[in-house]
Amino acid sequence: MTETYVAYGATQHLFKECARHGDYEIPQALEKKGEIPADENGTHLGVGSGWWYDTLGLTPTFNVWAQISFIHMYMLQVRIRMFPATHAPIWTQHLTNHCFYAAEDRLVVWHKVTSSSLRQRYLKDLFSQWRGLLIAYDEGLVKGDAMLAAALWRNLLNAREDVDYQKLAEVVGYMRREIRRLDLASDDDVAKGSWTFGANPGTEAPSVLLQSMLMKEGENA
Repeated sequence: MTETYVAYGATQHLFKECARHGDYEIPQALEKKGEIPADENGTHLGVGSGWWYDTLGLTPTFNVWAQISFIHMYMLQVRIRMFPATHAPIWTQHLTNHCFYAAEDRLVVWHKVTSSSLRQRYLKDLFSQWRGLLIAYDEGLVKGDAMLAAALWRNLLNAREDVDYQKLAEVVGYMRREIRRLDLASDDDVAKGSWTFGANPGTEAPSVLLQSMLMKEGENA
């Protein structure tokens, strides 16, 4: 009877750890008549810092924040699947719920989306991305680094052509390293809700398979 309350509190902290890596602000949203900056497609532009923005070169936007959060949520979910079968679904559902509560709050606070129906459309699209991402990252986890890199390229990097393949390889290495850390952790280590991810991507060399992919890409350039 009490597990759902324990899971709710712990996953709230776990999601905050997932979300902090891509956190951003839009200072103009806090001004009374502030005009939120946007690109040519109308996408709101924020201000953020950290490896994902400063080194990988991503733009602080709502969707990018979601994709960075999703990567970390995915790694946690892989570990939560190892919980006893009767417990894992509760934890997975609470972690997902916290993400969408936070996403809706972000739409209101930083993007001034006051229309409930419009927010629901954003969230519905975001949920579709999450479901598709789970399948794509699972496939990459099983079939190898090149497949995982392709999934990251489509989701995190929006299939852009000017991708830095070395940086992409660093994200793959980061995911492999952190999933391994979670694999070695006990259920209690995760269930306490105090789990933190390790060093930023780029601290480990890419796999041999991914190195060969990078070399081939360099030869074609």
